[in-house]
Amino acid sequence: MHAWPASEVPALPGKGRDLRIHDTATGGRITLDPGPVARIYVCGITPYDATHMGHAATYNAFDLVQRVWLDTKRQVHYVQNVTDVDDPLLERAVRDGEDWTALAERETALFREDMTALRMLPPKHYIGAVEAIPGIVPLVERLRDAGAAYELEGDVYFSVEADPHFGEVSGLDAEAMRLLSAERGGDPERVGKKNPLDPMLWMAAREGEPSWDGGSLGAGRPGWHIECVAIALDHLGMGFDVQGGGSDLAFPHHEMGASHAQALTGEHPFARAYVHAGMVGLDGEKMSKSRGNLVFVSTLRREGVDPAAIRLALLSHHYRSDWEWTDQVLADAVARLGRWRAAVSRPDGPSADALVEEVREALADDLDAATALAAVDRWAECQRSEGGTDEGAPGLVSRTVDALLGVAL
Repeated sequence: MHAWPASEVPALPGKGRDLRIHDTATGGRITLDPGPVARIYVCGITPYDATHMGHAATYNAFDLVQRVWLDTKRQVHYVQNVTDVDDPLLERAVRDGEDWTALAERETALFREDMTALRMLPPKHYIGAVEAIPGIVPLVERLRDAGAAYELEGDVYFSVEADPHFGEVSGLDAEAMRLLSAERGGDPERVGKKNPLDPMLWMAAREGEPSWDGGSLGAGRPGWHIECVAIALDHLGMGFDVQGGGSDLAFPHHEMGASHAQALTGEHPFARAYVHAGMVGLDGEKMSKSRGNLVFVSTLRREGVDPAAIRLALLSHHYRSDWEWTDQVLADAVARLGRWRAAVSRPDGPSADALVEEVREALADDLDAATALAAVDRWAECQRSEGGTDEGAPGLVSRTVDALLGVAL
């Protein structure tokens, strides 16, 4: 599966700072110090509807991670999956009387268009669950053969007891896990499981649903968590730098994925940092497909909203915060974009050397984009009110905003 085209990232003078970021597993900030190649895995979409602001906010956060790393002169090895077979996708296809593969392909294509418009840097490897199945089956067989998984009426479940580190990613107690498992795709009430929290690794073929050859597992399709584990281990290996996604993925998805990988390899941790973006709401509720309270990137683009303004709206909130999308949020972003473009359109201006370092420091401090935006606002206001004589300043501001914030002026 192919990703989307990359926009050029301008080179800035000097060198950026190492990223200090909040790690869900430890509950505090850690300084990431990757080697020459920084490794990141971000969980992708289940393509049964268009990209909404919640998606965009999440991918914007991890785009900033990439940009901070690139500014430190590192290479970035970024991997993202597409869950192109799963219950919600199949249910939507049945509801709409559409072939599930056509639905997945159409929505994945639209997601690529949205990511391109928002100038999100693409992953090096963009892998669908279906194409990963040949690599998933052997992992499930290994877990089963090692006693870390068991069969139940043809389905194969992972035993959470097989990983002594289970629970360390989310830090939740058993009751909280059980409630979230029921809410987020698990089946804690199924009779016969060794532990209510045990997640499915391989679902035996169901009538009327797609299935694949699972070797000794029989025909079926993979569970949600093992999909990402197989892709991450194949392309990044154990101990990669950042596992990323929305905060609703900390449990069960990232918790279970870590345990799968740790039980498979005997190594710990799966990822050095677990980083989670906050939820975006609309009308007092989390923006989600199940609720239908969505603002789509593609809809705003069709209405003529500049993608750069959409990106500025996302950047105006800290990536870990839960926040509400409103018309005013977008209006403020449109106005800010206009001020910035007017400021850099002049032939000279106030020196921007300090601004570059302010933006770098803000982003290195747990991706504090709002502080970075405020620094650019101050330069733009100084340009408006006082002007300056530095002929290189407007161009340097434009390159800084592009390179570190992903906004083209």
